[in-house]
Amino acid sequence: MIEFFDIFWRATLVVAVVVALTRLHGLRSFSKMSGFDFAITVSIGSVLAGAVTTLKTDVHIYIMALASLFIIQITISQLRVRSSRLHSLTDNTPLLLMEDGEMMPENMRTIGLTADDLHAKLREANAYNLDHVRAVVMESTGDVSVLHGPKDGPKVSSEVMQDVRR
Repeated sequence: MIEFFDIFWRATLVVAVVVALTRLHGLRSFSKMSGFDFAITVSIGSVLAGAVTTLKTDVHIYIMALASLFIIQITISQLRVRSSRLHSLTDNTPLLLMEDGEMMPENMRTIGLTADDLHAKLREANAYNLDHVRAVVMESTGDVSVLHGPKDGPKVSSEVMQDVRR
């Protein structure tokens, strides 16, 4: 029974620390805006799990680890804004997988995506006709964006696609 209370107390404390740090850092804390953000989010989850389940390690060690991850994320995100070189080192470049209804097999092969995988993503995005698919992009976070609309509708602007590798 004592172990349950220890786990409960640790979980409560560490979640409160995560909430406080998230409030300090702001909306970007768990945004997955970049691959780097995703890695930090996974790391925070791992530290949180360790804090609750590894009772032999003092909880303050986990709190310091969480604070360190948030400090690293804040620092890197600020530096990414100022340095395109750091931005390119920390983030993957989005990749075009489909354009104007046509799959791009070489790009799909590059990332190990099958036609069936792409069809599943199209269905998730309610793209009911390949002729209506303007573009499909594998984003830097691993998410897939599907831009679709009527065949005679507007093309996707070059501004929206400016950072996408073809």
